[in-house]
Amino acid sequence: MDPAVVGPGRYLALLGLAGAWLSPLHDRLRGLWPLTAGLLWVAQEALRDRAPFGGFPWGRLAFSQGDAPSVRLAVLGGAPLVTFAVGIAGGALVALAWRRWGSPRTWLPAAGFAVVAAAMMAGPALVPVAQPGAATRTVAIVQGNVPRLGLDFNAQRAAVLLNHVRATEKLAEDVRAGRQRQPQLVIWPENASDIDPLRNPDAAQQIAGAATAIGVPILLGAVLRSDVEGEIRNAGILWQPVTGPDLEQIYIKRHPVPFAEYMPLRPIARVVSDKVDLVKNMVPGDTPGVVRTPAATIGDVICFEVAYDSIVRDTVTGGAQILAVQTNNATFNEAEARQQLAMVQLRAVEHGREALMVSTVGVSAFVGTAGQVYSSTGFNEPGVVLRDMRVDGPRTLATRSGHWPELAAVALAVLVLVAAAPMRRRRRGDRAAAESTTEER
Repeated sequence: MDPAVVGPGRYLALLGLAGAWLSPLHDRLRGLWPLTAGLLWVAQEALRDRAPFGGFPWGRLAFSQGDAPSVRLAVLGGAPLVTFAVGIAGGALVALAWRRWGSPRTWLPAAGFAVVAAAMMAGPALVPVAQPGAATRTVAIVQGNVPRLGLDFNAQRAAVLLNHVRATEKLAEDVRAGRQRQPQLVIWPENASDIDPLRNPDAAQQIAGAATAIGVPILLGAVLRSDVEGEIRNAGILWQPVTGPDLEQIYIKRHPVPFAEYMPLRPIARVVSDKVDLVKNMVPGDTPGVVRTPAATIGDVICFEVAYDSIVRDTVTGGAQILAVQTNNATFNEAEARQQLAMVQLRAVEHGREALMVSTVGVSAFVGTAGQVYSSTGFNEPGVVLRDMRVDGPRTLATRSGHWPELAAVALAVLVLVAAAPMRRRRRGDRAAAESTTEER
């Protein structure tokens, strides 16, 4: 079974155990149920986002809120604060549904839970979001598509590269004919060149031809080989129209996905199946994805990295004026792509930076700092979209505070769990006393 499925299931089981542990506290102070639900969700996600093997944050409550008012809370405390609000709302709804309605005395607490749920769901619409800078840059995203979807999409690597080259050259023709505006930067998705253009002269020639035709730099996703057999790097490379690849502006993906892009504990896994050797060893980078182009400084994030708080934040604190998520959804489906787009929406709100997601097969789109989506492409089809993106802007409270909101919530969750211990002992003592009295009678 996929570890990405098994792992979150185990953490949800721990969440259920923690909720059961707090039952004496809820018996005494029923009004705390929504608050403890929010705290426990944040604590569970904080653990799951980090362990094992660097964690797997996909599926956080916050990432379900891309089009909901609560996404605006990200500007104050990032994804953890959004999860906290959704957890409170859910806890309030459960408490509301689990009440006894036989007495009028239950109506007032029930009304309180209803108000809390409504406030958490609709109240964030009043939270002001950050405004990006006034200056704009025209950016084009190229979705070249692949010959076929599925795990073997890269079996026709040359065709994938050629699709992106031809789409860019067609854009250049449209610019010369006046049918399209001249972009200042073109961005291709992850794996647009699954042939290493730094080692393969044919791939380099094709990319150079596209860059020369459009006359501006291309930030392209490429797989780079190394001298070590089986080692690869997932990279974003800035390719200049005249001078070619800018070797000082290459971002290497910092967080490869375990069991997909590298195999943890390979010798042990090989005992189970020799198929583990089909997974190459993707070497992680060690610097944030800050790519400085003549148009703007780009915060480059590759695929699943958009789910990790620190990886995205590091680009903004490093000077990113625009967030760009290069991804390849050819091995998944449209639902997965739209989940990823929801994460991009949250990140744009969180850091007050306009953002884009560019995929080999879709969905590709631009995103504003209120989480609004512009010019979304279809899935499993080619597309080229241009937009004037507003660059830079003030740093948000979420950017400045970093992990502190999450750490505060985790600390409170631990305190609540500890506080429940004496209540559980007292409950056991009361039960023992009651049983003793019953036996004496």
